[in-house]
Amino acid sequence: MKWLAVSALIVATGAAVTAPAFGGVEAMPGVADPLRARQNWILQCQGCHRADATGTPQTTPTMAGVVAQFLHVPGGREYLGEVPGVATAALSDAALAEVLNWSLIRFDPGHVPADFTPYTPAEIGRLRKKPLRTEAATVRADLLARFGATNETTKKTGEDIQ
Repeated sequence: MKWLAVSALIVATGAAVTAPAFGGVEAMPGVADPLRARQNWILQCQGCHRADATGTPQTTPTMAGVVAQFLHVPGGREYLGEVPGVATAALSDAALAEVLNWSLIRFDPGHVPADFTPYTPAEIGRLRKKPLRTEAATVRADLLARFGATNETTKKTGEDIQ
């Protein structure tokens, strides 16, 4: 009986955690089942990125408050599908697309573009065929520098990167 109460709490927490991003669990673009996506996050990603996606500075980059910004710079969308942990995850292309879409909305909703096009299984299948290996950190640093350049440009024009 205690296990059922814990399971209900986990299910309730999973729904509550995802609900605020787009006004409801069913409103998460590209996420057919947020609870399944969360479970895949826990099993495939959380071990390195931590439960709150803050990562470990020495080994695993933070995603919290940052990950969706990659969608705003050329090459950033591709990078997210080619990083080693994504490209080599033990998930189907469909499950991986779903968890990536969920992660963007869950951990960085403020930077998800208004016209966000969710990752599809076909896109993930294409991207994961050419995973980044030793060059992942260099590619990430280059993209992060573009965030800064974009922010400088938007400061001058009064626009915001979001």
